[in-house]
Amino acid sequence: MLKFLFFIFFLIPMSFFNLWWLVQYCLFFIMFLFYFNFGFNYYFINMSYFMGCDFFSYFLILLSFWICGLMIMASQGLYFSNYYSKIFLGFVLFLIFFLYLSFSSLNFILFYLFFESSLIPTFFLIFGWGYQPERIQSGIYFLFYTLFSSFPMLLSIIYFYFFFGSLSFSLFFSFYYCYFIFYFCMIFSFLVKIPMFFVHIWLPKAHVEAPVSGSMILAGVLLKLGGYGLFRVFSFLFYSGVIFNYFWISVSLVGMLFISFVCLRQSDLKSLIAYSSVIHMGLVLMGLMTLNYWGIFGSLILMVAHGLCSSGLFCLVNIVYDRLGSRSLFVIKGLMGLMPSMSLWWFLLSSYNMSAPPSLNLFGEIMLFNSLVSWNFINSLFFSLLVFFSCCYSLYMYSYSQHGSLFSGNFCFSGCYLREYVLISLHWIPLNYMYMCNFVFF
Repeated sequence: MLKFLFFIFFLIPMSFFNLWWLVQYCLFFIMFLFYFNFGFNYYFINMSYFMGCDFFSYFLILLSFWICGLMIMASQGLYFSNYYSKIFLGFVLFLIFFLYLSFSSLNFILFYLFFESSLIPTFFLIFGWGYQPERIQSGIYFLFYTLFSSFPMLLSIIYFYFFFGSLSFSLFFSFYYCYFIFYFCMIFSFLVKIPMFFVHIWLPKAHVEAPVSGSMILAGVLLKLGGYGLFRVFSFLFYSGVIFNYFWISVSLVGMLFISFVCLRQSDLKSLIAYSSVIHMGLVLMGLMTLNYWGIFGSLILMVAHGLCSSGLFCLVNIVYDRLGSRSLFVIKGLMGLMPSMSLWWFLLSSYNMSAPPSLNLFGEIMLFNSLVSWNFINSLFFSLLVFFSCCYSLYMYSYSQHGSLFSGNFCFSGCYLREYVLISLHWIPLNYMYMCNFVFF
């Protein structure tokens, strides 16, 4: 694992020479190296110093490399306009550096340290390259929501060290004492990071004001830090989870229905996709809370699928915003007449967003459905309503943006570049490839 860490570390000085495309190719290259460096084992492998990798962290590290490479491809406008492109590239490389350390750490306190460190580059991406002046407020929302929620976890980790005498993941055992305060402090930061309903306000604000790269990394990887943290925490809070998890599952089920109605009345495309991310990550949260095999691996599959699908949708929104200067559905309607070839990608990613076959999202939701129904049969009613409303807001997003007459104030007749088609296809192809791999594996 250290060889990949040093590979990333020595990429950082390349940002000072503005070697934009070379950095992107190196990120894809290291992703392919890492892809062939894993044996399918459920225990930690490739252990070196304080780092290691298991089945769960392997896929999230792969996703981080892939999304960060696509972030650089999507932000080509910064390179050509020379809008502080060297600093931007440096922040992206620091972000992938901290994400790699977060997902590969074998020690709880190191995971906490790198978990918090990943906020800093993301904050500066929103703060420095966002669109409207409101990006300052949204960046502060994003930073302080996460920092405030993670302080109780730091105190719990200190207490945890005095109880166990170690903070190594491999030495944890089930915590058979049922302390609600300790349980709540350990998971609250991850509930905010996912985010769960009631603590999700920071996510739409951050997405709407962030640049395309910020939205891609937020939806693609940073939300998955919460799911990964819950997976690690429940390895020793199993007993408390069996007693208390029903509350979070109930809140998530009802909250996702409310957010589905919120999605159906959004006029901003970015805001609509951001709220749909809250719904999908709520499914991930419920799968992890059921504490069974189907729920945990269904959550992993849905996290990877959501990271690729929502990141692709944010790229499509950015392509439209670059040409029309707006994200409002009332202004950008009739895109099928303006960019007919891009409408195919809108259709494919919108259908994958509502888990139409043959998407990886469908595979993950089938596993989560089995997990939730086996946990409590009443969940089948709520889950069927969620699937229905997911279809509703995805069709609403597609039909309102692609159909209708063009807004008379639009004077843009620019088509799409080859780079943009490659960018969207690199989000869509892994969804199909990984679906076939999962189908064979399971």
